[in-house]
Amino acid sequence: MSRPDALRVAVLASSSFPIEQPFAGGLEAHVYNLSRALRERGHQVSLFAAPGSSLDKDITTLPVHTLDLSPASLVDPVMTPTAVKEHHAYLGVMLDFAGHLADDFDVIHNHSLHYLPPAMSATLPMPMITTLHTPPVPWLESAVALAPRDVNTYAAVSHFNAAEWATVVPDATVIRNGIPLEDWPVGPGGPAAVWSGRITPEKGTHLAIDAARLAGVDLRVAGPVYDPQYFADEVAPRLGDGVDYVGHLGRADLAALVGSSSVALVTPVWAEPYGLVVAEALACGTPVAAFSRGGVPEIVDADCGVLAPADDVASLAAAIPRAARLSRTAARRRAERHCSSEQMVDAYVELYREVVARGRIGEDARSIA
Repeated sequence: MSRPDALRVAVLASSSFPIEQPFAGGLEAHVYNLSRALRERGHQVSLFAAPGSSLDKDITTLPVHTLDLSPASLVDPVMTPTAVKEHHAYLGVMLDFAGHLADDFDVIHNHSLHYLPPAMSATLPMPMITTLHTPPVPWLESAVALAPRDVNTYAAVSHFNAAEWATVVPDATVIRNGIPLEDWPVGPGGPAAVWSGRITPEKGTHLAIDAARLAGVDLRVAGPVYDPQYFADEVAPRLGDGVDYVGHLGRADLAALVGSSSVALVTPVWAEPYGLVVAEALACGTPVAAFSRGGVPEIVDADCGVLAPADDVASLAAAIPRAARLSRTAARRRAERHCSSEQMVDAYVELYREVVARGRIGEDARSIA
């Protein structure tokens, strides 16, 4: 039920991947967590996401505009049909916000990785907050650099992430991603290690397998296969003899798996902006052995994990037994203090109210002028 001071929030997610379990990745899980938590607090939430999204809450789904490309467009050698469909979807929803939806929302919270929302933000009657979930990429960085600052506010998911964007966003508010701790209960641990996440080269699944073998521990791998060729070339040949791929699991099954593991391996080979799998492991009481890269060191301290130099498989292997000896209670405590969705939602609601109030002051000033 909405409360008297409820905010009307439009949440922009991916137009390609539905917000449903099992999640396609950390971004989809984050949007799910945030949208549900906002609705549970009585705010009105409308979600723009791929068809098939389901949050099991009273949340309105905004339509994704679709386009059947003409034969002439299909032969264009530059733009792929997928890219054009994504472009069309965001172009459509941004025109809706500037048109018939202009009076329906207090704030737009943009989690998309697309350039059109910031590029078209000057057409909006309401403020927009964009959470920067990735390192700068050319099209998005260009749009952010040109987008008007009076209608745009930016949040970064870690101090590392904020520093990477500082050239075009010198004042991003750092709000770390949070998870609903009740969905990730403390588990008993067990003999095997676990690796979870999108199976794609930048996540370094094969390096986790190599480290586990060096350490002499069994490993269970869970997650969606984003890159079939990578899986075929680098992951599948390493399976067997104590290393098992257990599939793409829903949240409850994944939490049970992580909670029954001795240690969680986190092996990014890119500039990981945050690392949601770290928060999930700690919530389950499972200590972490990870490459010290990106935003991961901001979550992992000496009480809940062991960091190894980036890409150093031998050091990661040595970190595994050290991490496994750490306190599971301390790991959970770290999650409670630094990774909860309650803290994240508190921060975002405060930011929403700040930008909405700022926008109203600006409207008053313009009307006086």
